[in-house]
Amino acid sequence: MNGIEGFRNMEAANHFYKVLCGHGQQLARQGRVVHFMEVCGSHTMAIARFGIRDFLPINMDLVSGPGCPVCVTDPGIIDAAIQLAHQGKIIATFGDMMRVPGSRSTLDKTRAEGGRIEICYSPRHVLELARDNRKTEVVFLAIGFETTVAPIMAMLDGVIGEAIGNLSLLTAFKRVPPALSALLGDPEIRIDGFLCPAHVSAIIGADAYRPYAETHGVACVVAGFEPLDILYGLDGLARQLVANNPHVDNQYNRVVKPEGNRQAQRVIARFLEPVDASWRGLGVIPASGLVLRQEFTRYDACHRFGFVVEPGRVNPHCLCGDVLKGKIDPSECPLFGTGCHPDHPLGPCMVSSEGSCAAEFKYASGVSS
Repeated sequence: MNGIEGFRNMEAANHFYKVLCGHGQQLARQGRVVHFMEVCGSHTMAIARFGIRDFLPINMDLVSGPGCPVCVTDPGIIDAAIQLAHQGKIIATFGDMMRVPGSRSTLDKTRAEGGRIEICYSPRHVLELARDNRKTEVVFLAIGFETTVAPIMAMLDGVIGEAIGNLSLLTAFKRVPPALSALLGDPEIRIDGFLCPAHVSAIIGADAYRPYAETHGVACVVAGFEPLDILYGLDGLARQLVANNPHVDNQYNRVVKPEGNRQAQRVIARFLEPVDASWRGLGVIPASGLVLRQEFTRYDACHRFGFVVEPGRVNPHCLCGDVLKGKIDPSECPLFGTGCHPDHPLGPCMVSSEGSCAAEFKYASGVSS
């Protein structure tokens, strides 16, 4: 059940609907149209499932940003993993990467052709795979934001401790704050408020968003994932704009602390260092990626096997890049629901369980019904 009917607490849902309408009227009297962006795939799915955009008045716009690490991964990483699989390596990956298009193929098709592609459900599973196949090189396709990076580095600590010599990482780690800075620096994108990513915030801390409020005048709210959490977060963003008082409001303080998770930050800093990285749709963003430090390059698949990840080829008709920047809604892509759908995805936003196109297709478009 989608939309307001799906809320367990109808009274609270109706309350927020009225409150947001009131904020909209106040902003309208100021002559303002405001644009909010959520930067978390879990938020994106909940927003579509519960029809939360329908709660917003006409002068409040809510768009999805680059909140899905699968969606922002350059297809060249997929190409590299396929190349290594053809060389006889075991490729370990999270399941949501299997059908993401590379330049010419996917991991799913490569497995069907005989490549050894193993779906793993946690970094611990990757470690077990390497233990059980000590005579074969295992390459972990290590993709994710700060939330995923920390447990993967904890796994690497275990690899070093056990002296496991057949496991390496093909990394495409991304840092969220530089991407937000890049969005704010794009003159074609208007953002008045960020609904900040809850999972990432648990690692980097709510204080990480203070520069956007203090320097750019952008309202920031860290919110949970329940539909009422999201409505409360949007209420917080609207209140800041009505009062012309942009700041960081941590509404998810039951999980997110101002300083974040120091232990996770330490394990990331121990093994990794920032590097410029390519984001699908956003291009190369300075210091937005993470690579293994020099002393740990023996666990880097590129270093171990002597190759460089080349930029991949994106389907020229796929507009995932514009979707990830919030420039268009998924349904505005001419391929949406026709040439591109969950059974035949042409871009990662339709593949990922947290992708904007997948969310739109499943809950909002009516195409799937």
